[in-house]
Order: sequence, then C-alpha cells, then structure tokens
Amino acid sequence: MYFRKRSLEDIPEESTAVWSCSTEGCRGWMRDNFAFEHVPTCLQCSAPMVSSMKMLPLLVNTNVEMKSIKKGVAIGCR
Repeated sequence: MYFRKRSLEDIPEESTAVWSCSTEGCRGWMRDNFAFEHVPTCLQCSAPMVSSMKMLPLLVNTNVEMKSIKKGVAIGCR
C-alpha cells in the first residue's frame, strides 16, 4: 500500500530572546518571557544562564510579565 507524504505546514519563526546554560555540556535553555527571574539559573544543573537569541516558532505568552509574579503562596498566621 502506498501512503503519500503530507506536506508539512510552515510554522512561522522569529528571533526570540532566550536564556542558555553557561555550562559546557548542559543543553538547558528557556524563553526569556517564560522566566520567573531576571537572571535565572539552569533547572538541570543549577548553573548561571546567559542571555542569547534563537530562531524559534512563534509562541504567545498571555502572562506578559512573568518576573513580577511572586513565587510561592503566602500562608496567613493566627
């Protein structure tokens, strides 16, 4: 039986600011607009990350300013 290959749709890409791990062997990275800290640490090896650019598929983040969101949940005391 012959199955024709479907043509893949072109996904629009744009140059995106990302944070990349500074460790030589680690391949960890994250988009800047999804980072909670102004200078994040790598989640895989806990090393500092450096800012760079990558061509990535367009992705919209509805939480515009993730860095202003407080971490954790405040628990009230009596």
